[in-house]
This record gives sequence, C-alpha cells and structure tokens, in this order.
Amino acid sequence: MKNVIVVLSLFAVLVSCKRNNTKIKERIINADSVAINFFKGDGSMDTVIAVRIIRDKKTIEQLSDLIGGESTDLNIKCGYDGSLHFFKQNRVEQDIDFRMNDKDCMSFSFKQEGRITATILSPDAKKILEAIRK
Repeated sequence: MKNVIVVLSLFAVLVSCKRNNTKIKERIINADSVAINFFKGDGSMDTVIAVRIIRDKKTIEQLSDLIGGESTDLNIKCGYDGSLHFFKQNRVEQDIDFRMNDKDCMSFSFKQEGRITATILSPDAKKILEAIRK
C-alpha cells in the first residue's frame, strides 16, 4: 500500500509539472490593451528604456496564449527584463513580470490566487516581445 501511495504521489507531481496555466489566460485574454515596460535587460528593474502600448486584439491573444503556457518554478534571483500590464476598460486586470535575456531564467511571473507563480517564456514569446520593443 505504501508503494502505491508513493507511485501515485510521484505521478501527480510529474503531471502537474507539465500543466498549462489556463487560469491566467482566462484572466487576461479579454484585455483591451497591454502596456509593456522594457527594462535595461540585465535583470534589474531600475531603468525603463521603452514603453509600448498594444491595442491589437490578435497580439493580445498571442501574448495570452504564450503567458498561459507551461508552468515552471519561479527563481526570484533571476530578476526581470520587463513588465506587462493588461487593462480592461481602463482598469488593470493583471500585472506580469518577465525575464527573457537569460536562457536559464526565461519566464513570466505573476500573482495568482494570492501567490506568485510562473510560466515558461518560450523562444516564440521572446521573438514577439523583441518585435514589440523595436
């Protein structure tokens, strides 16, 4: 019986590691605009070098899909390269920080249900954010 519990627990952990975060996607997909702050790019949040406002629904949906991707562990030592602020009717729906300039730390992080959580920032997400920054 003890072995069955161990195996089931291990299975639950492995399955949960590869889950998409649909809750965050549901929260942000209906945003009508996104403000993106790009920081210096070295992990520190002390200098905003660019701000972009996105109102294009297709781009907002792409960002929502990418942010709602695979969950990952949050590494607070990584720092941040920018932040996204999803708005609906001039009210902030969700703030999300991201790290994209360190291959070992690429993630989106955000507060959800009272705790900080993270999803993987994929190479596709990095390409989109870099294109927006230009």
